[in-house]
Amino acid sequence: MLAATSTTMTEAVWYAIRATGVVALGLLTVTTVLGLLSASRVRTRRWPAFAQVDLHKRATMFALVFLGIHVVASVLDTYVHVGLVSVILPFTSSFKPFWTGLGAVAVDLLAAVAVSSALRQRIAPQLWRSLHWLAYACWPVAMAHALGAGTDAGQLWMDAIAAACTIAVISALAWRIVDHRTTREGAVRVGATTRAVPERHLPSTRRPSTTTSAASATRLLERDSR
Repeated sequence: MLAATSTTMTEAVWYAIRATGVVALGLLTVTTVLGLLSASRVRTRRWPAFAQVDLHKRATMFALVFLGIHVVASVLDTYVHVGLVSVILPFTSSFKPFWTGLGAVAVDLLAAVAVSSALRQRIAPQLWRSLHWLAYACWPVAMAHALGAGTDAGQLWMDAIAAACTIAVISALAWRIVDHRTTREGAVRVGATTRAVPERHLPSTRRPSTTTSAASATRLLERDSR
């Protein structure tokens, strides 16, 4: 009876690790895509800025929740012992050290982003912006961890999810790069036009030359002598 209960608990923890890991990866993908689109200032009437920011925050919050459950379940798993230290310190686990270590790196990066966001009003904007860039580094590390350490890697449904997440992030990144180039080129053209307008349209303020002034004075003297 005890053995059956233990086996059932082990299987429940194993399924929890798998399910929460996949969900956390999907939510992290949504967060990354929304972050890239927000930086590109993608706006429509049905997709205003405040809705995008709110959805980004909610997706990040849920990603942290599922990541927390994933970490706790991994620590509680008795079949594959990861350990609390290995969750925090990368590459210290005895189970697939490299791939599990990448998961710890992703946890540390996302934790740094979460803490900096919570302290945004108390830290310098430049520091917050620099730490927030770690979120973009977190996604590829988490994807590599899922494909390397996940027991479902190689399954058709998992490969489909990984491919969909990758396509979404690459598409958003491509959009961000193109938008950045377009914005920069537009700013350069506007700057060039702004600098050229005063030179074309301002009235001439040049002083008359000395020769012209002397000739005018000579004609006035000749007129007076007559």
